Amino acid sequence: MTEKHSFGVTAVSCHAWNSNRSEIALSQNDSIVRIYKKSGNKFDETASLTEHGQQVTGIEWASKSNRIVTCGADRNAYVWEVVDGKWKPSLVILRINRAATTVRWSPLENKFAVGSSAQSYICMLF
Repeated sequence: MTEKHSFGVTAVSCHAWNSNRSEIALSQNDSIVRIYKKSGNKFDETASLTEHGQQVTGIEWASKSNRIVTCGADRNAYVWEVVDGKWKPSLVILRINRAATTVRWSPLENKFAVGSSAQSYICMLF
C-alpha cells in the first residue's frame, strides 16, 4: 500500500528510515536534520539535529545499532546516538577539501564510508 505524507513545502534533499520504518530522518536542503516518528497516520517531529554548519548532503540510519551518520557541505560528519532519550553527536573531521556528498554504514555498522565532490572516498572507523 502506498502512503503519502507531507513534511512542508521545502524540498527534501536527503533522508533515511530506521529499521522498521517507524521513524525518518530528513534534511530539507539546509543544515538541520529533523527526526519524525510515525503516530497513527501522520509523522510528528521528535528531534532536530543542528550541529552541521552548512547543508546536510547525506544521511544513513544503521538498522542494528540505531545510530545515524550525517555528512555535509561543511566537510564534516557526525555520528548520532540516543543517550538518555536525546540524540548526542560525535564529530568526525574528514580532512577533505571539498564537500562530503554521500555517506553509508558498513555491514557491521562499525565503519562508514564518505564520498566527496573531490572524487575520493574515505572510510572511517567508529
